[in-house]
Amino acid sequence: MTLVATPKNPVPLGASAGYLDVRKGIKVRYASWQSALRERRGTVCIFPGRNEFIEKYFEVVGELRRRGFAVAILDWRGQGGSTRLVRGSSRGHVRSFVDYEEDIHQFMKGVVLPDCPMPYYALAHSMSAPILYTPRPSAAAGSTGSPRRPWSNSPAYRLPQTVCAGLATGLSLMGLGKQAVPGDSSAWTCDVFEGNPLTSDRERFYRNVEVLDAAPGLAAGPPTIGWLHAAFDAMARLESEKYAPKIRVPSLLVVAGDDRIVSNKAIEALSSRLRAGTQIVLRGARHEILQERDAIREQFWAAFDAFAPGVAIKRTA
Repeated sequence: MTLVATPKNPVPLGASAGYLDVRKGIKVRYASWQSALRERRGTVCIFPGRNEFIEKYFEVVGELRRRGFAVAILDWRGQGGSTRLVRGSSRGHVRSFVDYEEDIHQFMKGVVLPDCPMPYYALAHSMSAPILYTPRPSAAAGSTGSPRRPWSNSPAYRLPQTVCAGLATGLSLMGLGKQAVPGDSSAWTCDVFEGNPLTSDRERFYRNVEVLDAAPGLAAGPPTIGWLHAAFDAMARLESEKYAPKIRVPSLLVVAGDDRIVSNKAIEALSSRLRAGTQIVLRGARHEILQERDAIREQFWAAFDAFAPGVAIKRTA
């Protein structure tokens, strides 16, 4: 699948896009751009959240390029334009978050290291932050990074986390890992602005809906029980008192003050244990900060520019 353009979301000029063979039967889609300035200030690698896709970040790509950065982005296995892991289904599946390391390895080897200037920064949304905070850090996570926010305790289920984790583990061991999580599958789609938990910006919300209307195959359905099991394992790792201090990557965690998808308390707890990390809270922001209204996004970019020193911004008239 090539990059999808819509009238309100054109493909930024100069894109290089294609697929990487991660392993037999699994291809990962990627795209990259060089800086819009003569100065080379490094590369920002964008790692999307669950059920996201490259096209959702076209605006962000432009903003980074105007700051002098090259940009590279991928679609994780099981979503976007990459290979789906449940045959004949759009369900989002993975055996373990550690499996995503293969995607990062091939992405760095095939796209970033050959064609993109150093230093490397990671801009990770939601699910992607704990992927980068893996037991065996990848080249991307091992470079100076800026994980935007970690995917932490999901409040999606009313049962205690330990009960949900136990059920997910048990059902996966019974061979049901590729089955969708129980419940109404429509709860995992969000195509009506009113009451949505993602963004308070109507225009950006419907811009993303229009992309999926043009290319429905980019959407992922509900996660599988196996994916949920993998997510709980990743959460448990991040919650360990001994794990966070081992993370040496300088990190900025930008927290959405009105987040209804992840637990801000869990993010705060993680931030307090990081040796080289800090957090800021953006009041009024919902889960997808970079899809939010301008007043909130400006606060994000101010924090980003302070975190990545020496950034030169080419402002448009």
